[in-house]
Amino acid sequence: MKIFNTRSRVKEEFVPLNPGQVRVYACGPTVYNYFHIGNARAFITFDTLRRYLEFRGYEVTFAQNFTDVDDKMIRRANEDGVTIADVAERFIAAYNEDAARLGVRPATISPRATEHIPEIIALVGKLIDGGHAYAVDGDVYFDTRSFPSYGCLCGQNMDDLESGARVDIDERKRDPMDFALWKSQKPGEPAWDSPWGLGRPGWHIECSAMSMKYLGETFDIHGGGQDLIFPHHENELAQSEAATGKPFARYWMHNGMLNIDNQKMSKSLGNFLLAHDILKETDPEAVRLFLLSAQYRSPLNYSQDQLKQAQSTLARLYAARAQALFLLDHAPADARPGDADALTEIDAAREQFIAAMDDDMNTADALAALFELVRIVNVNLGAGASAGTIRRWLDVFAALSGVLGLVSKPAEDGIPPAVQALLDARSAARKSRQWQESDRLRAELKAMGYAVEDTPQGQKLSPL
Repeated sequence: MKIFNTRSRVKEEFVPLNPGQVRVYACGPTVYNYFHIGNARAFITFDTLRRYLEFRGYEVTFAQNFTDVDDKMIRRANEDGVTIADVAERFIAAYNEDAARLGVRPATISPRATEHIPEIIALVGKLIDGGHAYAVDGDVYFDTRSFPSYGCLCGQNMDDLESGARVDIDERKRDPMDFALWKSQKPGEPAWDSPWGLGRPGWHIECSAMSMKYLGETFDIHGGGQDLIFPHHENELAQSEAATGKPFARYWMHNGMLNIDNQKMSKSLGNFLLAHDILKETDPEAVRLFLLSAQYRSPLNYSQDQLKQAQSTLARLYAARAQALFLLDHAPADARPGDADALTEIDAAREQFIAAMDDDMNTADALAALFELVRIVNVNLGAGASAGTIRRWLDVFAALSGVLGLVSKPAEDGIPPAVQALLDARSAARKSRQWQESDRLRAELKAMGYAVEDTPQGQKLSPL
């Protein structure tokens, strides 16, 4: 398996620190609101990575944090007239609900920043003792000039970063690029006691303290969106390696950004889309499939047309499974002449899927391999394949679709929901005498593996 390492900027062979075990840290949400659709891409990306590593036989420890104290949390709590703990509980619950609907499994460990204040204070103290941080008026800053490799993750040197960065002018800092490890209490803010007075942790130090507590001073993979490379992950790397003198994460993975109708998502443009709202109107699996339709590092454009296409694509996957189950009910138990060729094609599709995922988790090509299985069930298995061959198809299909977190709804005796929706739409079109639309929907159902016959009793559906 090869992973594109943001730090080295090349694909590297993935070799875990400990054979058979992989430790992953992915940055989780700041829980002041529902997460947006761009966040959803990151959560689904690293959930899929975890699923694939487990498919490949690794024991995976997956940590994803909740940032439950920062400026946005404080502002939301003040606006709502509640405590930041109240805000955190509300939106952690919302995250868990929406993430589960998207097929994102709970992390092995879900640490909260506010529950790790002692570890954060200890790490800040270690940085001060090592000459990498300094205290000023109750604030503590990381001395970026004390870490010669600063900028190695984003690929820029200190001088270029300083000239291009928008940083607050603070005469107390030794260098404009120095960043806060500990912030002294301001009126109305929550605070914890520390050697430097009452205050709260900076954002970057939280992740370092929590990841090192649960995964060790060096672990395998650190992930997040490309927007986190600088400054968040750059600062995490610098303070962690300055504190321990050891490599922090061995591989850094970052997913590409999501545009909305070919524009950058932003509140000022009015295209800031919350996953919570999208899931009210769209099948969560279709959203997941859409977000996996491009290789994770590639930019991706969100639109209603793309979502509709994903819904249709998902329906074809469910239809293929339903077709296989239908064939299984009528399949001979004994081996058939075409079984050997069919089994060879099934195993070839599986290897195609693995090759795609081994190539820096190329989910676009992995989906193509999954649709090779769809072709096999529609073309090869209908010619009297034995029950054993069809079961092999079902096992491989379940394993591969499971890696992608798709086709997770249990198989039922009835018509798949997505197919029923098209049938209902076709019935409505016929009642309105929209014959062209009726024919289009018939063709779409055929592409999904179903034939439709119009009878005096209504539409009759049967697998092709």
